Amino acid sequence: MITVTPESFRLAEVFTISRGSRTESRVLTVTVTREGLSGRGECVPYARYGETLESVADQIATLPENLTRADLQTLLPAGAARNAVDCALWDLEAKDSGKRVWQLLGLPAPQPQVTAFTLSLDAPEKMRAAAARNAHRPLLKIKLGTPDDMARLEAVRAGAPATRIIVDANEGWTADIYTELAPHLLRLGVALVEQPLPAGQDELLAEIARPLPVCADEACHDRHSLPALKGKYDVVNIKLDKTGGLTEALALREAALAEGYGLMVGCMVGSSLAMAPATLVAQGAAYVDLDGPLLLAEDREQPLVFDEAGIHPPSAELWG
Repeated sequence: MITVTPESFRLAEVFTISRGSRTESRVLTVTVTREGLSGRGECVPYARYGETLESVADQIATLPENLTRADLQTLLPAGAARNAVDCALWDLEAKDSGKRVWQLLGLPAPQPQVTAFTLSLDAPEKMRAAAARNAHRPLLKIKLGTPDDMARLEAVRAGAPATRIIVDANEGWTADIYTELAPHLLRLGVALVEQPLPAGQDELLAEIARPLPVCADEACHDRHSLPALKGKYDVVNIKLDKTGGLTEALALREAALAEGYGLMVGCMVGSSLAMAPATLVAQGAAYVDLDGPLLLAEDREQPLVFDEAGIHPPSAELWG
């Protein structure tokens, strides 16, 4: 039996990117139950990719109840629906076998990974204050993507003078804006810029200087995305809601490494259940951005542990 449950988690603060703001994370929890055992997965339908809670639930409703993970890869496209079901099937297999998912995959036991903490788009003085409150963190991710971002960059660096910084423009810049900002990104010690140009208008990245690494987010979904990224990007951001689950995320990871890309493992704003499978993909990645639960005012039971070592792998009670 496959059940789909809409759930909502309040955010600790309003979360703003270049495309808008939100005060809650609305997710779908998928539970696959067979012979008295249940596996769970979570997805965050994303309007940027034409998804809604309803459309994703409708996709899942088309699935046969006895499907396998292999079946799933062809029955649904990459996206939120396949992600939640794929992760639920992995969780179910772990419970049925008495092994953890990484053991089923033949992987070493996962270790804690340092994760970015995201500062949402705001007025410069508010972003400086947020940076100062989080200056103890080893990695901050700044949401930008407007024509007047220079003041925000300066403000964040002033608030957190020693912290490593990455920048996410969420497709909000033009080539001219990026070219103008790039020297200042370097001056301010920014380590990476994520998706500076719209995914469908990123050809110019192959023509203009890229003085610091550029990461493909909205431009990278699964392995089929890789040919179009060549010469434009240096790093790919792997998100399970884009790949369509852990199965494809691990395959994308290997393919991207084979083609010489650096790895970032990211997330939508979801609960610990959504982050749990991604902790396996994040092992050894150059950049990890799995801070979704840190942005919530409430979380799952048996939530992931975050401490000075970073994000820890999940307990068996949460997932896998």
